[in-house]
Amino acid sequence: MASWVLTAMDLACQKAQRTLFEGVSFSVPAGSWLHIEGGNGCGKTSLLRILCGLSPAARGQVLWPSSSQSQLSRPDRSVLHYIGHALGLKHDLTACENLCADAQVSGLALSRAQALQALSAQGLQSRAHLPVRVLSQGQRQGVALARLRTSPARLWILDEPLVGLDAQATATARALLQSHVDAGGAVVMTSHHDVGLQGPGARLQLAREMGRDMGRGVDRELGREANPA
Repeated sequence: MASWVLTAMDLACQKAQRTLFEGVSFSVPAGSWLHIEGGNGCGKTSLLRILCGLSPAARGQVLWPSSSQSQLSRPDRSVLHYIGHALGLKHDLTACENLCADAQVSGLALSRAQALQALSAQGLQSRAHLPVRVLSQGQRQGVALARLRTSPARLWILDEPLVGLDAQATATARALLQSHVDAGGAVVMTSHHDVGLQGPGARLQLAREMGRDMGRGVDRELGREANPA
């Protein structure tokens, strides 16, 4: 079995004939994390969408262990779980109904009791039966993170997973991410916060240079910080 869950090779991204980044390469082994950093507009979300197969790269490939040096279409939810800015919640459904509906769409078995347990672990037991539209931004974020607790995916790709969370919810989210890495999973994320994950990991800095945003460096070796300031 391959020791890595994702490899990016010489990725480049262009928007409206403008290069956001180029020359971005890294591998993410099992039991590790990659924290993508950079200012607004540098292409962090675009990079995550490329990794998930939601957007095409201008150049380069995203490889998975089963893809054998060929570019793979978007993997299913048994392999990868992605949470973006939009969160993917149905606002007229309750928090519990959202988890059950999401699992059903993904072809995963999830009971109502399991959904309630996941929400309770996020500190949302008192909000489980409320429509998502009446929840705060942080509570909606918590509902989205609760889906990770029911996901079989080895790789989590998360766009600002701590946004809107209060101190207690932030600590809960950090513990969730750490437990996933400790169990042999992998996390690729963007965050303006110091998530503080322990164990093998790296930071990938996307920075604006010379009027365009460039991905600095080539290979990322997890276990040490990439592109230290």
